[in-house]
Amino acid sequence: MIEFKVLGEPKGKGRPRFSRVGKFTKTYTDAKTKMYEDKIASAARLQMYPHEPLETPLSVTLILHVGVPKSYSKKRTTDCLTGKEWPTKKPDVDNVAKVFLDAMNGIAYKDDVQVIRLHAYKKYSIDPHVHITINEILP
Repeated sequence: MIEFKVLGEPKGKGRPRFSRVGKFTKTYTDAKTKMYEDKIASAARLQMYPHEPLETPLSVTLILHVGVPKSYSKKRTTDCLTGKEWPTKKPDVDNVAKVFLDAMNGIAYKDDVQVIRLHAYKKYSIDPHVHITINEILP
């Protein structure tokens, strides 16, 4: 089992960007997404050292701890932190999962095609971060 945290507010994968170089179109990742992917990759490298990337089928769980907006009242903040209210605003869970799976490629596992089970959800927290758990699925 591999388990680690990436501190800070969860962010989703940005849309791909396109530029023209003569008659060719080049696709690239925007700077904010690249910085977030680098942060995730660094945390994964620290956790994996000195082990090689996994090569078996995997189950990945992502728990997105989203910060409670400062504009919320004390009662609403309490409701958020006790699970009476769920975060239904951005970032989208699928976009966050995409950025994490892409960033951990070649570090935690050889390729994200090995992920056969993915569980991701958001919840409010006073300490925004993403908690990642990767389990091997053995026959």
